[in-house]
Amino acid sequence: MIRVGVIGTGAMGQNHVRIYSEMEGVELAGISDVDQKRVEAMAVQFNTKGFTDYNEMFAEGLDAVSVVVPTKLHKQVVLDALEAGLNVLVEKPIADTLENADLMIEAAKKAGKILMVGHIERFNPAVIKLKELIDSEILGKVVSISTRRVGPYNPRIRDVGVILDIGVHDIDIISYLYGRRVNHVYAVAGADIHSFEDHASIILRMDHEFAGVVETNWLTPHKIRKLTAIGIKGVAYLDYIDQTVEIHDNGWIQKAKIEESEPLKNELEHFIDCFATGKAPKTCGEDGKHALEVAMAAIRSYEEERLIEV
Repeated sequence: MIRVGVIGTGAMGQNHVRIYSEMEGVELAGISDVDQKRVEAMAVQFNTKGFTDYNEMFAEGLDAVSVVVPTKLHKQVVLDALEAGLNVLVEKPIADTLENADLMIEAAKKAGKILMVGHIERFNPAVIKLKELIDSEILGKVVSISTRRVGPYNPRIRDVGVILDIGVHDIDIISYLYGRRVNHVYAVAGADIHSFEDHASIILRMDHEFAGVVETNWLTPHKIRKLTAIGIKGVAYLDYIDQTVEIHDNGWIQKAKIEESEPLKNELEHFIDCFATGKAPKTCGEDGKHALEVAMAAIRSYEEERLIEV
């Protein structure tokens, strides 16, 4: 049995707890949160041990841990977990600064442990299918990928703006689908209902001829999560929520066959499999750092009103 723990039992952390508790070959050995009442209630619900100090949980003989705490706390919690000899899955974004991301990546290398970043959309069956289709060149050369990730503001998000909270998903996915790093960023954004930016339009450039466009906000009253990939042979329309992909070309409209599944479950199963087999995670620390670097460049771009080189 692989013994795992979860640090942070808020909205997302609760889902980590639930999925680990249901996984075969995995024992949910402990959960930790600063909210004592919540962690005690969840420990009873999921038949595990609850801790308000995660360092005490490390003494339970864990193999791996999910870190699902506010972004500003990622560095210290991850470093403590790695020092305790644990493999770590940290939720996106990897850290609050590039310097802290580097510290985490280097600590994982030094410890010889896995550092995986929770870019959950990479494990969405629709994204997996679209990546296969792009790599098979069914769309021909892809020259533009655009996304819309919009919806109402969630009051629990207080430490970052919309770019780092949800826009970073599509920054990562666009880079992943192209198989290329972002070179330049230009963004227009503003803060109207939040202390950080709450709406943004971001243009990404890769190798001078490949474009990405991310539209994101907390102003739209309903949730939309969609992506369009334009190639010289056809266009693909992806819906993250419905987990669908449609290919349109000059003669046909084809709907890809996709078996729906929960992206977070896929992600956590991959994390456990990496630990069990020793293979590298699909979303490594360097990938997480690149997504963070581009997101921070987008913030800098709208603040300074200029193109930023990554």
